[in-house]
Amino acid sequence: MKNDKTKPKSPRIGVFICHCGINIGGYVNVPKVVKYAKKLPGVVYAEGNLYTCSSDGIKKIKENIEKHNLNRVVVASCTPRTHEALFRETCEEAGLNKYLFEMANIREHCSWVHMREPKEATEKAKGIVRMAIAKALYLQPQQESEVQVTPTSLVIGAGISGMQAALSVSYQGFHVYLIEKEPQIGGMLNDLYKLYPTGDKASEFLGSVIRAVKAHKNIEVYPSTEVEDVKGFIGNFEVAAIQNGKEKIKFSVGTIIVATGAEEFKPEGMYGYDKNKDVITQLELEHLLKEGLSPGISKVVMIQCVGAMEEQGREYCSKVCCAVALKNALLIKEANPKADVYILYRQLQAYGKEYEDYYRRAQEKNVKFIHYLPDRGPSVEATPDGKTAVRIFNTLIEEEMEIDSDLVVLSTPLIQHESGKALSPILKVPTGASGFFLEAHVKLKPVDFATDGIFVCGTAHSPKAVAESIIQAYAAASSAAIPMAKGMVHSEAITAQVDEELCRGCGKCKELCEYNAITLDETIFEVEPFIRSNMLLAKINEVVCKGCGSCASTCPTGAIKMKHFTDKQILAQVKTAYGGISD
Repeated sequence: MKNDKTKPKSPRIGVFICHCGINIGGYVNVPKVVKYAKKLPGVVYAEGNLYTCSSDGIKKIKENIEKHNLNRVVVASCTPRTHEALFRETCEEAGLNKYLFEMANIREHCSWVHMREPKEATEKAKGIVRMAIAKALYLQPQQESEVQVTPTSLVIGAGISGMQAALSVSYQGFHVYLIEKEPQIGGMLNDLYKLYPTGDKASEFLGSVIRAVKAHKNIEVYPSTEVEDVKGFIGNFEVAAIQNGKEKIKFSVGTIIVATGAEEFKPEGMYGYDKNKDVITQLELEHLLKEGLSPGISKVVMIQCVGAMEEQGREYCSKVCCAVALKNALLIKEANPKADVYILYRQLQAYGKEYEDYYRRAQEKNVKFIHYLPDRGPSVEATPDGKTAVRIFNTLIEEEMEIDSDLVVLSTPLIQHESGKALSPILKVPTGASGFFLEAHVKLKPVDFATDGIFVCGTAHSPKAVAESIIQAYAAASSAAIPMAKGMVHSEAITAQVDEELCRGCGKCKELCEYNAITLDETIFEVEPFIRSNMLLAKINEVVCKGCGSCASTCPTGAIKMKHFTDKQILAQVKTAYGGISD
C-alpha cells in the first residue's frame, strides 16, 4: 500500500468520539477509545464529546479542523442515517470537502447491543473506530453534480390534499398542473355530509377550496386525466398523460406530488351487505344524511372494523372509521333525539383531546357502545317482520344479546384504489404491505419517496382525517417547493462509475438497477488495427443513481466501481478488522 497512488499524502485525521449521554458512554469506556485512537496511523487529534451533534460539539470539530490542519474527519457516534448530513455540512463549513468525512456507528452497532458487556463493548468500539480510520486514509474529495430544476410542479389527484398542495405551491409563485382522473375535482369530500369534529358542511368547505383552485392563475386543472408515463429525474421530469381517454398531454415539471387519495372498501358478502337493503356503509349513510334521514329509522346499529384488522392486505386500522361513526351517530341523534344508536366496536380510536371530547358527547347523547371480541363478532340476519336483527356477545355483561334495527351501518376501511396501484410502477415509487404509497422514512422523510423530487400526501399515503390530510399536503408542498426555489439541486456524489475499457455491455447492471439510473449506449471504439463500432456501454446517470452498489456487485467484469466505497477503502477496513492498520 505504500506505493499506492490513491493513498493521500500526509493524512491528518481528527477523531471525535461521542458519549451520546449514557447511550454510548454508559456502556463503552469512551476515554479508553479516545486514547486508543490517538495511537492509530494518520491520527493527529482525538477527543471525546458528551454530544458531538450539539452546537458545542459542532463548534469543536470546526475549531480543530483549522487548529490541527485536519484533512480527514472521523466521528464515532450514532447512525449515519440521522447525523451524517450534519457532520458533512460541518466539515464543509470548515473548508473541508464533505466526502473526506467518515462516520463510525458505535451506538446501534455496539453499545446498544452489548449493554451487559461493557468491557467487550469497549473493545468492539475500538475495532469499529480503527476500521473507520483505515478507510479515512483512502478517502478522496468528490464533486457533486448540479441539476437545473424546472420551476413547475405536477400534482396527481385533485381531492382535498391535492388541491391544498397545489394552492400551497402556487402561492409560493410556482406554476402547477393539477390532474384528476375523475370528471369532477374534490375527491371523496364530494360524498360527505359534514366534517368532524367541527360539524361544518363538507360541500361548503369543499366549494371554497375549489373556487380558490380555479381562480388561481398559477394552477391549471386537468379533469378526466391520468398519467401514462414518467421519465427523467428531479428537476427534469417528462410526464405523458391522457385526457378523456384519447387526448395526449405532456408536462415538463421539476417536482411531482402524489395525492391520489383512497376509496371505501365495499364489504361484499359480509353481514348481508349485498343482499339486505338495510345494511349499508358509512359513506352510503352520508348520502342518506344529506337527503334527510327517514323518520321511520329509529334504531341504528353501527359495526366497526368491518374488513379491517383481519383480512390479508387489510391488517391495518383505518384510523378514521371510529370518528366517522361518532360523527354520524351524533347526526342521527340530532335528527331524531329519540333514536337508539348502537356502536359495536373492537377498539375505539378516539385519540387526542378533541376526539375524546367527541366520544364523551356521544355518551351524553345516549349513544350506546358495546364491545365485542374478534372471535365472537356480531352476526346480522333479516327478521320475518322486515327488521334486521344483530346478535352480539357483550363482553361487559358476558351475555349474548339481540338488537332489532332499522338500519345496520358497516364501518369499513379506506383502501388503495386500482389507479393508485397502477401509478406505482409508472413513477417507480413503492407501496407498502397495506397497498398505500410508502414514504422514504417515517420520521426523517415522511412525505418524500426514495426517488428524489416525488412526494406524497393525504390518503394516498395512509388513511387519515381531512385535517391531517391538509397538514400533510402543506408538508409535501413545502418539500416540493424547496428545489424549485433554489433553481438547482446537488446530486449525491457517492455514485457508481463505469470503466469503459472493462465494460462489455451485457446489461446485467441495467436490469438490476431499481432507480433506472443506467442506460446502454452505443459507443464507437477505435482499437488498432481496426475500428470496432456500435458497441454497447453502460452509462450512469449520476443524478438518478443512489449509490446502492447493486450494479457494482453484479458486474461480471468489475467494470463498475463505487465512489467513496472503492476496493482499496473496503479492503483496508477488512484487513484492519483482523489485525491492525494495513500497510
